[in-house]
Amino acid sequence: MTEQAQRSIHGRARDELPARWVRLEVPAEVAATIPRLESYRFHSRALPEPESRPVSVYPPPQYELEPARRFPVFYLHDGQNLFDPATSFIAGHTWRAHTTADRLALAGEMEPAILVGVANTGLRRMAEYTPTRDTRMTGGEGRSYGRLLIDELKPLVDAAYRTLPDAGNTAVGGSSLGGLVSLFLGLERPDVFAKVAVMSPSIWWDQRSILKLAERAMPKPELRIWMDMGTEEGARHLRDAERLDRLLRRHGWREGVDLKYFVAEGAVHDEDAWAARFDQVLRFLFPAGYPL
Repeated sequence: MTEQAQRSIHGRARDELPARWVRLEVPAEVAATIPRLESYRFHSRALPEPESRPVSVYPPPQYELEPARRFPVFYLHDGQNLFDPATSFIAGHTWRAHTTADRLALAGEMEPAILVGVANTGLRRMAEYTPTRDTRMTGGEGRSYGRLLIDELKPLVDAAYRTLPDAGNTAVGGSSLGGLVSLFLGLERPDVFAKVAVMSPSIWWDQRSILKLAERAMPKPELRIWMDMGTEEGARHLRDAERLDRLLRRHGWREGVDLKYFVAEGAVHDEDAWAARFDQVLRFLFPAGYPL
């Protein structure tokens, strides 16, 4: 990307809120393999975090090639596991999100989208990614984390990049507890996120309280949902996912239309498993040529 293009893309947000949204230099070895990756430090006022957290932004190949075009955005939790093998929870094992998105976008198999990876904060991950407070495990800061995304981060991304900011062009997704909070945010705020990726969701949290939240989601929100579970993640988790799938279909979601439940044969609960089916997630949430 040229220096002039970088200034036009990043200047406004950097000048307005320099203390909360600071662009960082991407290490040379990372830039060499992930050339369009942009790195930031972001500090939230919605959560009691003592330090700012990393946020990664990865525009699609068409971003530079089509300077008048605007793009949908996919916000993803556990952002350190998406792109860079050096920052992932298990070193060397990432979702390979950038290579998968590039391949599909260039082949015309998905609508090109901007990927935004929001890193977790380690010890506070459980608190941030849980929508209700469990009597034994506490947590329950999912609404505050939602405010971080909706009221703080999304306006910065929309100001700094050529986005399509409406709900129909904005997705949120994650795995495990990240899948749980994604479904919660979609059900609570379909006016912001009309697409959700619910991968290997931790439905067990707080006596399956997410099922009660989904049961109360009436009238049915306009929400496109991808949900999956691996067969090697445990029989209990498969039963929970099947129960949630039945509940959603009972409330009016239609399989293959605005709901996709995928059972990944032989898949376990890790980054490699989620990477292996991320292409299917992208095809379903951002089908090529969908109305913009």
